[in-house]
Formats: sequence, C-alpha cells, structure tokens
Amino acid sequence: MAIATFAAGCFWGVESAFRQVPGVTATSVGYIGGHTANPDYRAVCSGRTGHAEAVRVEYDAAKVGYDRLLDVFWECHDPTQVNRQGPDVGSQYRSAIFTHGAEQHEAALASKARLEAARRFRRPVATEIVAAAEYTLAEDYHQQYFEKRGLAPVCHLAAAR
Repeated sequence: MAIATFAAGCFWGVESAFRQVPGVTATSVGYIGGHTANPDYRAVCSGRTGHAEAVRVEYDAAKVGYDRLLDVFWECHDPTQVNRQGPDVGSQYRSAIFTHGAEQHEAALASKARLEAARRFRRPVATEIVAAAEYTLAEDYHQQYFEKRGLAPVCHLAAAR
C-alpha cells in the first residue's frame, strides 16, 4: 500500500471525501507539520504547535493513482485561503500536501501548476507542498467522525457553493 497525506481544513470532511474513493484502503486523521512532540487536539487548536489537521490516506496504487487523490484534494476545499477553511481559522487549517518521496512531490507541484494555469480561482493557490514529517494520530473520537455519528459529511467548499 502507498501513503498520501493532505491538509485541507477541518479533517473530518476531508477524511470522509477520501474514504469514498475506490482504491483507498484506509484513512486516519491526525496532526503533521509542527514543532511539538506528540500534540493533541487541544494543543493543535491553540495554534501554538505549528501542526495542521491532516488526513493520511492508504491506497492501492494499482487501483487509484496519486493524481486522482490530488484531484479529490483540490475539490474538497478552497486552496486559495491562507490559514483557514470556511469558519475555521488558524494555521492548523492550512492547505498543504505532505509528500512521501520525490515522485509525489513532483506530481503535487505539477498538479498545482495545472490548477493555477486553468485559472479556476480568482486568488492564487496558497497550498504548501512539503515533505511529510512526523504524523501523530488524532484522538479516536476524531476518526471517521461523521460515520460514527451517522451524520452526512460536510465540506466547507460544498457548503459555500
């Protein structure tokens, strides 16, 4: 299995979007990109740890390509917003692609360039593309949040349309 990691605002809706993709075998939500060891939700929400709420996607590369996962990432949030998504404000809600290796990094850069060239957004794409760092699994109650509660998934981008 291959791994991809994305940050696109509140991780609940992002995780739900990736769980719908054929070829995705598992997802988890957690924290990445910060400077504090073993962060928890309260610390990350304080904005002082530098972490982003993120989704780790395990996928079967024979069934779904990384480019398809990038498409889902671009569709499930507004990548032009800096340190926010919808009503959620702070660096923990930033748009970022955390790459696992040079191949993913180049694919992410190319995908971002295509999105920018298409001029789909009025503002520039603010998404960071950086090498994946240590990922800390979020608390259990955050995992598959909507499914556990029998709620319909909510995406800030869809809600804004």
